[in-house]
Amino acid sequence: MSTDHATFAVTPDQLLRTPDGWTHARDAAGTVVAWAHARKLRRERLSIQPGYRLGYLIGATCSDGTVGKNYVSLVVNDEAFAAKYARSLTSATGLPAQLEAVTRPSGYLGRDVPGFRVRVVSSYLADLMRQYMGGDAHHMRQSFPRVVLRDEETFGGFLDGYEDGDGYRITRWPARVFVSSNVPFLADIAEIIGARFTPRTDGLSSHLVVADSWPKRGTFRAEEHDVELDESAWVEVGAVTQRAPSTKPSTLYGFRLTPHPDFLVNGHLVRMPWEA
Repeated sequence: MSTDHATFAVTPDQLLRTPDGWTHARDAAGTVVAWAHARKLRRERLSIQPGYRLGYLIGATCSDGTVGKNYVSLVVNDEAFAAKYARSLTSATGLPAQLEAVTRPSGYLGRDVPGFRVRVVSSYLADLMRQYMGGDAHHMRQSFPRVVLRDEETFGGFLDGYEDGDGYRITRWPARVFVSSNVPFLADIAEIIGARFTPRTDGLSSHLVVADSWPKRGTFRAEEHDVELDESAWVEVGAVTQRAPSTKPSTLYGFRLTPHPDFLVNGHLVRMPWEA
């Protein structure tokens, strides 16, 4: 049988996990089954600490960070911003993060300028950031990370982190402005804080004013979200094909696992028929 991720052979009676329970392999065509990246299950898992630091880490990553295949980084000109990002990353994840002096090209000045980089190699953290942002961490395609709505402290950290990256304070009254071309992202924030938001239609970046008094509007609603990485997914079964008989003798082994009867076949969660 074949799925979105692999082709593998099992007996017709082999049970596979579906959203509705266990189903036999012979009946699995057209359904979705549980799958996990088997090699990634061996990596070290992080103990994520919710709160202000986690919110700041997410907000700053959404604004100025880069999420690669197996790393998360931030390269900015402001040393204080980079230092706070590093402290937040370590506090929220336990990963050691340090500042590194770098140079970066400036299109405006036409020369390299000094900057600071924070970079940690962790495929777990990179996958976690993508999960928080809807699967794609690109700044123009990322979704608002609703995990920061666990409580006002975490959301407050998110607002501060995003401001330090893609925002600035207004000197005329107690408020700040977020700047982004990702209109749905800003629109979600506006709804949460009860602010008016009118996106620009001329192709330029839109602006969202976040008043310091927004909590008094009573629009914030806490949501329950798991901060840990969900390492499983559902994949579609494309085809179930009976293998042609072979003239070569073979032996089929059955085995029982206890106390946990489930195991993976090419990453797909299965169970022996008599364990159902």
